[in-house]
Amino acid sequence: MVKARAIKEMLLFNMLRLAVIIIMLSFFIVLYFLAIHGLKVLSIPFLIEMPRSGMTEGGIMPAILGTFYLTLGSIIIAFPMALFTAIYMTEYAETRSKIMQTVRIAVNTLVGVPSVVYGLFGFAIFVKVFGFGVSILAGSFTMAVMLLPILIRATQEALLAVPNSFREASFAVGASKWQTIKRVVLSSSAPGILTGIILSISRAAGETATIMFTAVTFFTLSLPDSIFSEVMALPYHIYGLMTEGAFPEKQVPIAYGTTLVLVLLVLSLSLTAIILRINLRRKRKW
Repeated sequence: MVKARAIKEMLLFNMLRLAVIIIMLSFFIVLYFLAIHGLKVLSIPFLIEMPRSGMTEGGIMPAILGTFYLTLGSIIIAFPMALFTAIYMTEYAETRSKIMQTVRIAVNTLVGVPSVVYGLFGFAIFVKVFGFGVSILAGSFTMAVMLLPILIRATQEALLAVPNSFREASFAVGASKWQTIKRVVLSSSAPGILTGIILSISRAAGETATIMFTAVTFFTLSLPDSIFSEVMALPYHIYGLMTEGAFPEKQVPIAYGTTLVLVLLVLSLSLTAIILRINLRRKRKW
């Protein structure tokens, strides 16, 4: 009996190890494939120059800048709402009430909605009804709507991970509810919240369908001068080069280089989240 249990445990452990190995191999194969094709065009001028000759020469600086504007704008809009919503759901609301159960179902459902649906929603509401036009502002609001349920869930999980004993100790020394949330709960959950923010930034940076109808253009000769300007963005730039390019022999290598830049950007953001979380946890221990 004991031997059979040990064999079963060993098999399950090896299956888990195999799954991790397959995932890591898949990641490195994709990265190696992109590196082979993308490093041919990747250079400093490629990162800082404007595109030229109908997207067959030059760099991707407008696309990098547009991705930065859209990502920053969406996080600025979405995070405060997500934070206050998560605080209310976790610290104030009656967890078993029908209203809160409905809210949880809505949040969980919105997480699984395809991004193209958010893009069509943003086009109908922010571009047409609010009159923002195809612009940074419309794209930022659309992406913020998409990120909102993700940030709510991530923030809520971080808040729920704080032991109730922390709250009880704060109440015991005379702190109010809000003082406890601000100085104890938020401080203790900061690593998890920060990780959720940076992973959401990674998600936003790689979105195409969400901004396709609301913010981006395939090619522009000027940089955005206001929040009502349309922009280029890395993911849509890749899509455009591979589907609309008239000179594939010149544009496909640029698409590979842009893809490599986007992957490295997302990877660096993920590594930043890990490093910040580790540092915050070390400071808490001290």
